[in-house]
Amino acid sequence: MVKLGWVGLGKMGVPMVSRLLGAGYGVTVYNRNRAKAATVAVAAAVAETPAKVAEAADIVFVMVSDDAATRAVFTGENGLLKGGGNKIYVNMSSVSAEVSREMAAMAKVEGGAYVDAPVSGSVKQAEEGTLVVMVGAEADLFERVKPVLSAMGKLVLNVGGTGVGNTAKLAINVLLAIHAQGLAESVVFARKHGVRAEDFLTIVNNSAMSNVFAKIKGDAILKENYQAAFALKHIAKDLGLAKGEGLDTPLADTAYRTYTDAEPALGEEDIIAVIKAVGGR
Repeated sequence: MVKLGWVGLGKMGVPMVSRLLGAGYGVTVYNRNRAKAATVAVAAAVAETPAKVAEAADIVFVMVSDDAATRAVFTGENGLLKGGGNKIYVNMSSVSAEVSREMAAMAKVEGGAYVDAPVSGSVKQAEEGTLVVMVGAEADLFERVKPVLSAMGKLVLNVGGTGVGNTAKLAINVLLAIHAQGLAESVVFARKHGVRAEDFLTIVNNSAMSNVFAKIKGDAILKENYQAAFALKHIAKDLGLAKGEGLDTPLADTAYRTYTDAEPALGEEDIIAVIKAVGGR
């Protein structure tokens, strides 16, 4: 069986690695915070550096926070590209198409290949293996990584060449941002005019507007539970990346301003904490 490596054991990385281990793959992991690596160390080998992960693996997965972290993991003093050899690097982080094209070019020089494969879904979906994976890769490379990605996702879709997976992820997160803000604003409006939030959300969840997101985040609003499943700072970051790729439409511009303005106070809370920024208590 193909040998796997994994760099980045945050909230998403840990359950995703657990899915791979559960599917029978051998995984070598690295995380800057060694305590996080210990959470999967019983079943996974722990490497001292990203380069050591690359040396031990045929396919290396990366799940880090942003473009800067991606560059550091690949090109740092002990980065993945120092591991050498004919490796496939699969970056599942939410990053720009630009950094993917940059890393793909560097990997090619070293004899390797690069795939962008960001995901839609949060911790629960990562635990269940029901993520949606948007892949940017040539067809033959996609077929090589699809079986492994399928251990983590209910849908693994090749949407185009290098960087196109990243753009697809930014597009879905634009919709996510608008949806979260719209839900928050409608709850605020209903409350201000005497409609109880629980009644309004019951209406939403029994109407044509019903969906899983509205149910989960509606419950969070009612419980005032803003512990981050997907932190508000990350949606602000992704909207900024989308703006950098030319996003310039009325709702997206409004969402970008709302989330970036809210980030200093609410960045570590869940995306639906945006309700506090639009007038919620």
